[in-house]
Amino acid sequence: MPGLSVLLPIYCRDVTRLVLALVQQAASWPGPVEILCFDDASDEDTRRLNRSMAAWPGVVYRELPRNVGRSAIRNQLAAAALHPWLLLLDNNISLSEPNFLARYAGTLTSAPVIVGGTMYAETAPAAPELRLRWHYGRLREARPARVRQLQPHTSFILKNVLMEAAVFRRFGLDEALTHYGHEDSKLGWQLQKAGIAVQHIDNPVLHDGLEPATVFLEKTQQAVRNLVYLYQTEGWGTDTSLLRTALRLRRAGLAGIYQAGFRLLYNSVQRALLSGTPNLRQLDGLKLYWALQDLQHYRTGKK
Repeated sequence: MPGLSVLLPIYCRDVTRLVLALVQQAASWPGPVEILCFDDASDEDTRRLNRSMAAWPGVVYRELPRNVGRSAIRNQLAAAALHPWLLLLDNNISLSEPNFLARYAGTLTSAPVIVGGTMYAETAPAAPELRLRWHYGRLREARPARVRQLQPHTSFILKNVLMEAAVFRRFGLDEALTHYGHEDSKLGWQLQKAGIAVQHIDNPVLHDGLEPATVFLEKTQQAVRNLVYLYQTEGWGTDTSLLRTALRLRRAGLAGIYQAGFRLLYNSVQRALLSGTPNLRQLDGLKLYWALQDLQHYRTGKK
């Protein structure tokens, strides 16, 4: 039976509970399983917590000497993998079901790329600064397979994806995108262009590493910047509602009016998003403002 390589990039997070759960479920996969854990130059306290995994059966633990970024570390994990199936996971998750690997094993013949999905806790976090990320995840990411399958290649997040190793290595992730955002989107667009099927199933992981709103907004702004970069350099991203709206405003000559108006609201919108009752429509408006700014910078040569 085909073997499985689980690819887990680590950055400043204790992943021992997640890896232990994977080790315990490995017997339910109908073939050999290896769990590759590469640390992307975390702080010493994090490394000290995770180093014990090097002695665990079926686990390969490695510490990178310098931070290489989200794309490069996944490419390195895939290059080191021994088996024909790759399971790409994020480190800010936990397994919600004891049959997680078994459910994936039962779908191997459905497609070369299988997306399990993400879920979030049903109750809002007590800390107000975590609620923006929780609201966004619940309303924008935690969707059932039947909904994700309507746009299989654009509903693509490398938080929980099973993929044939040959397919991943054919494309890899864009290492020019060293910061957060859209390296997985680009891979989804490449798969679509190549005609490679993507099957969505209900086999979610639980996102349990919520970032504070300040961090999430910084990462969101970087993701917008990456999206505009991919559009300007390679033409990707025109199927996203954010970029479509931004380009429509520019063509209509309304981009400057929107930016001027939103600039007056910028500080109040930021305060609202950092509060305990964030509004995702305000986040959408902020992302559009950032996108128009970045498009303007490219137009004027200020990258």
